Amino acid sequence: MAWNEPGGGNRDPWSGGGRDQGPPDLDEVVRKLSDKLGTLLGGRRGGDSGGGGGSSGDSGASGSGFVGIGLIVALILVVGWLFASIYIVNEGERGVVLRFGRYLETTMPGPHLRFFPIDRVEIVNVEQRRYREIGYRSGGNGNRQAAIRSVSKEALMLTQDENIVDVRLAVQYQVKDPRAYLFNVLDPESVLVQVVESAARETIGKSTMDFVLTEGRSDIVADIKTLSQRILDNYGPDQASGGAPAVAGKEVVPLNANQRQGGAGLQIVTVVLQDAQPPEEVQDAFADAIKAREDEQRLKNEAEAYANEVIPKARGQAARRLQESSAYKEQVVAQAQGEASRFEQLLLAYQKAPEVTRERLYLEALESVLFRASKVLVDVKGTNNLLYLPLDRLLKPTEKPSAPSASNGAMENSPPDALPPASSSASVDGSAAVTRLRDLSRDREVR
Repeated sequence: MAWNEPGGGNRDPWSGGGRDQGPPDLDEVVRKLSDKLGTLLGGRRGGDSGGGGGSSGDSGASGSGFVGIGLIVALILVVGWLFASIYIVNEGERGVVLRFGRYLETTMPGPHLRFFPIDRVEIVNVEQRRYREIGYRSGGNGNRQAAIRSVSKEALMLTQDENIVDVRLAVQYQVKDPRAYLFNVLDPESVLVQVVESAARETIGKSTMDFVLTEGRSDIVADIKTLSQRILDNYGPDQASGGAPAVAGKEVVPLNANQRQGGAGLQIVTVVLQDAQPPEEVQDAFADAIKAREDEQRLKNEAEAYANEVIPKARGQAARRLQESSAYKEQVVAQAQGEASRFEQLLLAYQKAPEVTRERLYLEALESVLFRASKVLVDVKGTNNLLYLPLDRLLKPTEKPSAPSASNGAMENSPPDALPPASSSASVDGSAAVTRLRDLSRDREVR
């Protein structure tokens, strides 16, 4: 029969079946729970005692209830202590455990257990790249170039040649030793800034301004990084003396890097020279000085190029003239020797035949003279009294004389350009005259 049919009774499951469903009695719940815990722990339940022992039963039940609550509280405390004692070190981090404030150990990544509350753990990130600015301050991590402000107290440094230069450095570093980072120095980041600034002043103080501004940037950055790391490694207490320098008699023994406990605990990764320039007050004058130095260097280069071009030419001309003078000397000496030998031979010939030699010398002299002069030979035996010769045309070496005309009387009425030479005349050069003189001389020698 269904619960809502007639005669089935009020068995509505939502209405409690006609029973009064009020709120549970908390005292009853606690009592039942205490009875169960007492039964588990070996106690007696309150309802099991006789009529005369009702009061003793109630007191036993109350005692068992307090013991159970104490155990529950103890269990909760143990679980809470375990949760508080367990800690987890993430990847790239180190856990430095302190017991009563004193260093105990350094834990690696993973879950670990400590004794709470006497142990305390400091988590240090050893892989994070940290960034500090020296000589300037940027606007923010998102946009460092947005608003750059110079810090003159850190940026202005003195060079070896007593000039002032504005230097801006950016340092990237990370934690090398978590224990040293937490305990050796009070503020490692501030110490790092002061150390790098001091190393930069020392390095730039040993360099000239031109070296800092031009080719010495990489060397200066390397020197600053090396010197800063060495100074940071020298921070920290002495292992042998427990924090104070070792004393031998009255002399203090200096500490070295091997006696330190990790120094400041920082490792410099990179040092970047962001900018190095003269102060703003003298930048214009310095720019003029740089321009003048560049002009000087340019003029020197041009002068060297001109010298490299002119000097080889001058040396070549000098060598050529020396060779020409040597050749002229040899020529003159050889010509003089030849003339002397010729004169000796003529002397011997003159001694044997004076007349013939004299005539020959005369003809040779005429030959040399007539060879250099323009000559016109005219045969006047068969010609008329009037003879017109165009000497200006006959004396031209490039033009050849025309053929002789048949008639001798036509010369008088013909134009000057068309006039040929006289009928028996001929225009010859010096070689023909020389040939005739040689023939006459040869005939005389034969006779």
